[in-house]
Amino acid sequence: MSSKIHLLALSLILGASSCLVPLPACAENAPFADVDKANYFLKEFEKEVERARGASNTRFFNKKDALTRIRDLNEKYPDDPRVQELMRRASVAVQKSMGDFREITPEMLAYKTNEAELRSRLQSLNQNEWQKQLKEHDLLARVFPAAVGDDTKAEDYLDKYVVLENVQYPANMFVGGSGEYLYVGKPSVGYYFISMDGRNWAGAYEAVRRYRSLVDATLGDNIDFTVLGRIDGMVRESPDPSKEKTSPYYWGWIVQPVMLYAGDRVLAVYDKDHEKSGYFIGEELVDKIKDSWYTVKSVPANVDPKKLMEIFATAIKEKNYNLYMDCIAPERRKTDVGTSLLRYHWDLHQYRFADEYVHVEFDDPVITVLKGFDDSNDLDNYFLNEGQKEQLTKMGGEKEEMAIVISRAYDKNGKQVGSENRHELRRKGSGRWYINTYDVRF
Repeated sequence: MSSKIHLLALSLILGASSCLVPLPACAENAPFADVDKANYFLKEFEKEVERARGASNTRFFNKKDALTRIRDLNEKYPDDPRVQELMRRASVAVQKSMGDFREITPEMLAYKTNEAELRSRLQSLNQNEWQKQLKEHDLLARVFPAAVGDDTKAEDYLDKYVVLENVQYPANMFVGGSGEYLYVGKPSVGYYFISMDGRNWAGAYEAVRRYRSLVDATLGDNIDFTVLGRIDGMVRESPDPSKEKTSPYYWGWIVQPVMLYAGDRVLAVYDKDHEKSGYFIGEELVDKIKDSWYTVKSVPANVDPKKLMEIFATAIKEKNYNLYMDCIAPERRKTDVGTSLLRYHWDLHQYRFADEYVHVEFDDPVITVLKGFDDSNDLDNYFLNEGQKEQLTKMGGEKEEMAIVISRAYDKNGKQVGSENRHELRRKGSGRWYINTYDVRF
C-alpha cells in the first residue's frame, strides 16, 4: 500500500515540475469569446475581399477590426493553434486586399516595342523632311518683333513664309471678330494669328489626329507645335477676348498653316490635292510596317465570346483598326455619329493601353437567350419531345443571344488596375458573335 502512495506522490511531483518548463502544451490559450469575435470580423473582411475581385482601391469596412483583434491575440497567445489559424487566414486576406497580380511577360509588352520602333522610323523621316521644306520656302528673315505700323510695306510680307515656334494648341486658340485663330506673340513684340478657319488647318490637324490614333497615343490633345505658314494678310484682333469685356485689340499678321511639326514626333502637311487635304510624313508606310506585327488578322466565323474579346483587345494593342471594327456589331457603325463614336473610343482605348494597363484577362462567358427557343437548356428540353421543340422554335422566331464577359486589366508591374468590367456581346440566329458595348474600358 505504501509503495502505491509513493508512486502517486512521485507522479504528482514530476507532473508539477514538468509544468515549470515553458512548453507549448502548458501555454495559456486565448479566451474563446475573443477568438470568436476576431473570427467573425475576419470572415466579414474575407467576404469583402472576395467581392472586390482583385480591385485594390476598395474600402474594406471590417479590415481594421479584424486585423487589430487578431494582432492583439497573437501578441498575447502566440502558441494557441486557433490564433495561429487566424493569423494565416488574415495574412492571405491582407495580400488579396492589396490587389490581384499577374506576371507580365515580354510577349505581353511586344506591342510597346513595336510602337517605339515605328515612332523611331517616322521621326527620322520627319527631321529630314522638315529641314528640306525650310530650305525650299522663302522664309521671313525676322519673326519678332513683328513688323507693324504706317511704314510697313505689305508687299514685303505677303506670301512670305514664317516659322512660328511654341504654338500652343488648344491653349492659345480664340474666336475673334474675323475668324478663329491661334495666336503667337504678345503685345510687346507683336502677334501672328494662325488661321483655323480653312482646310489648311483642318487638313494638317486631321493628319495629326490620325498619327495619334495609328502610331502614338501618348501624343495627347495638348500639343506645342512649330508651324510653317504663309502670310496672307493683316488683321486687328483681340487674342483673348474671354478675359475682359473690353479686351484690347492688336494688329497681327494672318498666317495660313502649311506644316505642323510636333517635336520630331509628327510632321503633318496640308495638301489641297490630297483626298483628306493633308497627311503626315510616312503615313503611306504605316500599314505595311504594322502588318508584320499583327498576331491576329481576322475574326473566325465560329468565334466564341471570350475569344472575340481577346481578339478585340489584341486589335487595340496592335493598332489594327480594321480588325477592331470587325469585332463590333455592324449596327453600331451605320451612321456618321456611330462611326465618329467608334473612332473616339478607339482613341480612348489606345491611350489606356499606352498609359494605364498592358494586359487583359477574360472570364468564361455567361450566355443568355433573349429571344426565341433556347435549345441549349437541358433541363427544359428533358421534358419536351421533338415536335414540341420544333413548334417552340417556330413560335419564338429568330433566336437572339447575349453573352456577358468579365475582364480584368493589369499594369506593367502586373497589378490589377481598378475593378473588373462587364462586356456585352450579341448573336442572332446562327450568325457570328459581335461586341455590343465596345466603349467599356478593360
